[in-house]
Amino acid sequence: MKPVNHIKIRKTLTVNELIKQMGSSGVLGAGRLGKAVNICEAMLNDRQCKVFLGLAGPLVPGGMRDIIIDLMENKWVDVVVTTGATLTHDLGEALGYRHYQGNADADDAELHKKGLDRIYESYMPNNIYEGMEDFIASHFEQLKDKKSIKEFLWELGRLTPNKSILKACFENKIPVFCPAISDSGIGLMVWGQLAMGKEIETRAFEDLKEIIDIAWTAKKAGVIYFGGGVPKNYIQQAMQLAPKMASYGVQVTMDRPEPGGSSGAELKEGISWGKMNPKAKFVDVICDATIAMPIIYAALKERI
Repeated sequence: MKPVNHIKIRKTLTVNELIKQMGSSGVLGAGRLGKAVNICEAMLNDRQCKVFLGLAGPLVPGGMRDIIIDLMENKWVDVVVTTGATLTHDLGEALGYRHYQGNADADDAELHKKGLDRIYESYMPNNIYEGMEDFIASHFEQLKDKKSIKEFLWELGRLTPNKSILKACFENKIPVFCPAISDSGIGLMVWGQLAMGKEIETRAFEDLKEIIDIAWTAKKAGVIYFGGGVPKNYIQQAMQLAPKMASYGVQVTMDRPEPGGSSGAELKEGISWGKMNPKAKFVDVICDATIAMPIIYAALKERI
């Protein structure tokens, strides 16, 4: 057995040096976070590996937007699956709106009167929807003929006036999937156009062919999940249908496995479904994504 090595803190210590010590401790949250960085490094350095990134939860309201954009611009991931909420928050910031530091104990009725929407202790101005409605309406002719959600999102990224997750995906030709796009502010804005009698060609099932094809033809696959929900399951089912199961896996979640939901399911559960290779390198990190994501990314930037 390996001993638990104790972490030593010096006056100056880089994130990667700290992560190496946490990994060397080998146990509990510190050990798992260190292992997560090692697995991410291995999958990013494996030239045969297609990296699938699942993003759920309030990552943009939580300040993670630039890190996610960096991942695309560095081309560290090959496929992105996310929620409509994440893309709504992202588009809002690209249109010039911001999220603000707030208080979880605030009077929500007062916030409503002031036009502020609360995401725990992050606030979003409700007039973001007005700007988004104007943007979607003015570009609907360019969006309405896109056959798949991915093509719709790439076009939305192309049209976006400023730096954004969608623009980074479009410019770097990274497929971005959002199977539950109608469950979002963007979805509501598109529905508003349809309610006025306009039509759209985008088909909800079209993207399945592409993500399954990517998984099917990949020599190796690795999965990274920040949060669970639809993005995680969408990737997991592609792994299930592919001839080769995922060789690498990192999951960062606060959800529990006991209720049986996908968001809290341990990665090893995927072995029973044929989604995760029994010999794969994988780890579950029980941590707030807004803590784990910056640490993992900072350590990887030192290594790669």
